[in-house]
Amino acid sequence: MFRTAASRSTSLLSRGFASSARAERKVAVLGAAGGIGQPMSLLLKTDPLVTGLSLYDVRGAPGVAADISHVNTHSSVKGFEKDDIKEALTGAEIILIPAGVPRKPGMTRDDLFNTNASIVQTLAEACAEYAPKALVGIISNPVNSTVPIFAEVYKQKGVFDPKRIFGITTLDVVRASRFLGEIKNADPKDIQVTVVGGHSGVTIIPLLSQTKLGKDVKGEQYKALVKRIQFGGDEVVQAKAGTGSATLSMGFAGARFANSLIRALNGEAGVVEPTFVKSPLFEKEGVEYFSSNVELGPDGVKEIHGLGELSAEEQELLQACIPELAKNIKKGADFVAAK
Repeated sequence: MFRTAASRSTSLLSRGFASSARAERKVAVLGAAGGIGQPMSLLLKTDPLVTGLSLYDVRGAPGVAADISHVNTHSSVKGFEKDDIKEALTGAEIILIPAGVPRKPGMTRDDLFNTNASIVQTLAEACAEYAPKALVGIISNPVNSTVPIFAEVYKQKGVFDPKRIFGITTLDVVRASRFLGEIKNADPKDIQVTVVGGHSGVTIIPLLSQTKLGKDVKGEQYKALVKRIQFGGDEVVQAKAGTGSATLSMGFAGARFANSLIRALNGEAGVVEPTFVKSPLFEKEGVEYFSSNVELGPDGVKEIHGLGELSAEEQELLQACIPELAKNIKKGADFVAAK
């Protein structure tokens, strides 16, 4: 599944992963026994760049770890429950956080807020204490609010480094390439769509005009494609008929983003992923965090890229995104301030 030599690598999107020189890299997954945590942990176990997996959840993680540890790849796996979070986090260089309750039919990401906000705040406090220098990838929804929650906790603890906290929006990128590929009858591995903004509904902006196969998608077909990318999660929630949300595809996307972080940690140049980070792009509009193409480096964020030239339709999407995203971000920051 993962490539082991650059000479055999074709495209990241062909299977979602790539590899570089091997180093000792410990990844902690908080929420490892959940619907996202389990498949993501399995994929991480198959990544040759991961040498140690630390799986944590309030219950069930040791069982997941025992199961995954039988996969015959060269990495160690340990599982931790409830009061063992210090041991789970100690020495972790990358922390992935899919913890929280899943979406159900009729539930928006805002409906998830109160429960998941408290979970993320608690985990942020632990990360700040036991692994303050780790690169943190946040999956727990609503990402537009949980990333600010995490950042505000780190500020309170005096360990905030904006280069080290990421909202993982990779699933939007994965969906965009897949859905565009369906329309064009093309292999998604050959399609790269930059998706910017946030990670829910109208805050998701696919920059189709900057993609060779996407620039000629117009009219009703364009509107339908954008809507499907923005609300792809609803499609899965409805199809699962109340039994779950987009857990498997999100697990894939989270593992792919972790692979990119590790490659950058290992010194590989030119690793670029759209991700939701503290950004100067729209600070004047009151949007402190924004997803755009980000070059990753050994210390996390190396360079935040601008959006480039936008079509008239994308400008409209941006205008709809900004006020909603500002509201989401404020909601997260206010949650911590009120505690």
